[in-house]
Order: sequence, then structure tokens, then C-alpha cells
Amino acid sequence: MSAPTHHRSKTLATWIAVVGGALGLHRFYLHGFRDVVGWLHPLPTLLGLWGVLRVQTYGQDDRLAWVLLPLLGVMLTVAMLSAIVYGLTPDEKWAARFHPGEPVQPTGWGPVLGVVVALMLGAAALMSTIAYSGQRYFEWQIERSRADSR
Repeated sequence: MSAPTHHRSKTLATWIAVVGGALGLHRFYLHGFRDVVGWLHPLPTLLGLWGVLRVQTYGQDDRLAWVLLPLLGVMLTVAMLSAIVYGLTPDEKWAARFHPGEPVQPTGWGPVLGVVVALMLGAAALMSTIAYSGQRYFEWQIERSRADSR
């Protein structure tokens, strides 16, 4: 897949990754709808959202939700990491990749603010995913040891 020859805004790419990156929207913006990696984003994200719905419907003891919820956390973390990478890419490197031959245009504060938001959301998603997965793992271990001792 070759780099697109038309202008792609670093600010817009950063904010699309923050807002809709878990669904791969940033990849589609930068690389088009034929981007295979972009199409790998929606399924795990939607499965993770299904896990959220299962917890709301069946409660915290739903074992399928235990598996599905971390998928959402991982996809949110990946999207925020993409936003951080886009926002911190130097303007010269961005221009060379996404609009070669055009003069470099300074981006200003838009990508920087996107990076700040992505750092906050990504850290929260990552820590929540680790805490939830760890808690569920240890609860499963306790349940298993109780069942074995009966």
C-alpha cells in the first residue's frame, strides 16, 4: 500500500484517532477504506461493547463479559497510542509522508491538545483494563480453589 498523494491533516488525524480510533476511523482517513489494519479495529471494539452490555444485563459474574470487556480496553488504548504517535510526528515528516511536494505547514496546538487528551484517556483505559483483568483472574482462581476443596 503506497502513501496517499492528497493532503491529510495531522490535527484532524490526531483527533479522529481520539474520537473514533477504536473503530479504525483514523486509519480510513489516512489510508482509505482498503486499509486492512483499519478493518481489524471494529470487530474487537464492538465485541468489547457487547461485553459492557452483558455486564449491565447479567451482572459482573457473566464469564463471557470477563473475556469481552478487555477487548474494548485494548482497542481504546491502541487508538490513543495512534493519536499520540500522529500528534507527536514532526511536521516535516508528516508532510513528506502525506502530502509530498507541498510546503510544510506548521500545525499549531491542535495535535498537542489531542495528544494530551489521548494520554489521559489511554492511561485510564490501560489501567482499567489491567485492573479489571487482574481482578477477574484472581476471582477465578479463588472460585477454582473453592471448587477443588469441596
